[in-house]
Amino acid sequence: MEHLTAIVRLSVAAWSLSAVAAGVLLVGCSGSVSVANSEPKLSKDKLATTVAEKLAATTGQPKPDVVCPEGLAGKVGNITRCTLTAGDGSTLGVSVTVTSVVKDKINFDINADDTASPATN
Repeated sequence: MEHLTAIVRLSVAAWSLSAVAAGVLLVGCSGSVSVANSEPKLSKDKLATTVAEKLAATTGQPKPDVVCPEGLAGKVGNITRCTLTAGDGSTLGVSVTVTSVVKDKINFDINADDTASPATN
């Protein structure tokens, strides 16, 4: 079972879904998750949930819709990309990078891209 034991470091400008749509989002935060495996790996669903929760907690905004196409293996330097979708359909890329692994705890940084992609019609 995966247990969330995250602490967020904050280097964030104001964030809102309208800011995503406008392409003026600068988000960076960190988190960590404990997993009960000999080779820690965070599933794509748990990663997406954790990223959304961290972004919401860091910015004080509602939890965004985040999708991660793959899980995150607990090896320092591993990077995966997730996508945040705003209410208007615009999207923003989010990078998740493993910064350290201590036993079953994966520590990672979350960084959103500087600009959003407009909604497709």
